[in-house]
Amino acid sequence: MSIGQVLARLSPEFPALTASKLRFLEVQGIVTPVRTESGYRKFSQGDVERLRTALTMQRDFGIPLARIREYLEEHVDADAPAAPPSIVQTSRRYRRDELIARAGASTGLLNDAVSAGLITAAETYDERALALLRSLVTLEAHGIQPRHIRGVRQTAEREVALIESAIAPLLRRSDAASRARANELAPELAKRIDEIRDTFVRAALERLTP
Repeated sequence: MSIGQVLARLSPEFPALTASKLRFLEVQGIVTPVRTESGYRKFSQGDVERLRTALTMQRDFGIPLARIREYLEEHVDADAPAAPPSIVQTSRRYRRDELIARAGASTGLLNDAVSAGLITAAETYDERALALLRSLVTLEAHGIQPRHIRGVRQTAEREVALIESAIAPLLRRSDAASRARANELAPELAKRIDEIRDTFVRAALERLTP
């Protein structure tokens, strides 16, 4: 199929989808269409299913493209329709007692995390809260309490504000293409900020352990 035919198939489910978005997903390794001698892209049915899976995971669950790509590489045959079990995993909810048990945490640690603003108190918790609480368990074993890392969340919020400012011109536009570009750009900017932070942290650690 040509890129136009793929758009015709997927646009009813994903109205904001554009040719540039499809090319972006190709660059990100979600699909690898073959090329004709003239350089035109040709997509297989398997490519279409991979795209449908990626777009669904991104739209409905906000899963980063890097994680989607890993899932597709590990679990999905390139020529078979994709039915991502990782979506189910991402949407799993835990009661308070289940969250504590799964994370191997104490009730006090969860309470401290809520007090520090790291986890929002709720009737049920998602996988993100579970991963965060598990990390807090590890840190607690070394004397690092939730109150000690309250600043990490504050830093993250400042970074999000910075990204929001950068993509504001796109968000102010009413066309679907601009909003789709904003959705693509935000995680990319976040990734670059993560890389810079990681560089600084590694350099600081090297000074600690010469």
